[in-house]
Amino acid sequence: MLKNKIHVAALIVFIGCFATHHISYGQLSSSTYSSLGVGVFNNSGLTQNQGMGGMGISFGNSYSINHVNPAVSVKNTAYGFQAALNYNKLTAATELASEDLDGGGLSYVAMSFPVVPRKVTLGFGLNQLTGVDYNIIVNTPVAGTDLVSKNTIVGTGGLSQVYLQSGFQVYKNLSLGFEGAYTFGSTIRNNQLNLLDTDLNSVGISSEYYERLTFSDVVFKGGAYYAQPLGNQQYLNIGAIYQIFGDVNGREFAKVAESGQASIPNSDGDVIADNVSGNVFIPAKLGYGVTYEKINKFAVGLEAQFQDFSSFRAFNASSPSGNMGKAFKFSLGGQYIPNAFSLESLLSRSTIRAGIEYERLPFQVNQKNVDDIGINFGTSIPIYSMSLLNLALKAGKRGTVNDGLVRENYIKVSLGLSINDNSWFYKKVFE
Repeated sequence: MLKNKIHVAALIVFIGCFATHHISYGQLSSSTYSSLGVGVFNNSGLTQNQGMGGMGISFGNSYSINHVNPAVSVKNTAYGFQAALNYNKLTAATELASEDLDGGGLSYVAMSFPVVPRKVTLGFGLNQLTGVDYNIIVNTPVAGTDLVSKNTIVGTGGLSQVYLQSGFQVYKNLSLGFEGAYTFGSTIRNNQLNLLDTDLNSVGISSEYYERLTFSDVVFKGGAYYAQPLGNQQYLNIGAIYQIFGDVNGREFAKVAESGQASIPNSDGDVIADNVSGNVFIPAKLGYGVTYEKINKFAVGLEAQFQDFSSFRAFNASSPSGNMGKAFKFSLGGQYIPNAFSLESLLSRSTIRAGIEYERLPFQVNQKNVDDIGINFGTSIPIYSMSLLNLALKAGKRGTVNDGLVRENYIKVSLGLSINDNSWFYKKVFE
């Protein structure tokens, strides 16, 4: 009876996320750099992946849903439901000043069904692809006057995905996977201009530029996974993914008006773009990795992802943007289980994770690259039968205060729940 209640509760939460018209997400990255492109991409997977530095191309297990590589999902031998909340705290600093930011909310919802256990798996969910969350203030003296122009630029939004994926075994120890995702969302940019006198009082009428880009399109991902047996329950796992984005369709609304009026379609002001159709070009992503694993004991691996954003084209632009370059990411991580079959100690059955992420972001500021490096820790604690409480923590640094860039020191926390059960797929011996 309790298992059935868990099933119903999981489905209600999941369906509710699709049914509502106003879904609240925590930004996956509050960052000044999210003002460029379509925001900061999520390349670190779900909570259990984040605890290992984003590992997931070449590793997975029975009780953790894998959204990084759909081919690894064949290892899900039980029904799985996962959801997580995130919290981000960031200190952004330049050579002259610093500011603290924080935020959080729903991170993802995912489900996995072993249609034919260890052979065919079907999964679907809701996940964030990019995050946009920044607040920039630029003060500039007005030539020939005592006035100062104050530009307050605020950006919010990002892209989300509703995805359907399938993994299937094509040969002993070899599996393939495919994922189709409906990508949607909007990025909003609001630029308010005020003139200030020497006492920093407003002079004249303040103006506002408002821009909303709304996207909706379908993108695809393919994956492969091979587990080479080494004896004594040890495997060398090899995985690869290729994700195709291409031209992502959308619409643009842009308007200039008095402050507080530009976002209102029928208010006074000058409409620059009235839901004009167009697209952005997002380059394909390639990833691969290798993991050495001993079942129910430990795993350690190295993975890499590459995406050439030098071909990125902004909305309805005729040529690639000049402020984007080649992006890559390297992950080194692993996990350890003290005693997976202990009946006395909960901690002995818990999974301990750690990892390092080094990422070259696609953004180029003042012709300088932006690097992001962080250390990760995580755990999965059994809470009932096969269900788990998942936790991941990352502390990192992005950018630098030199050369006109911004240094961002941040802490990210992801707290998730995994509900796993195989009673839906196996006949009961006793009623």
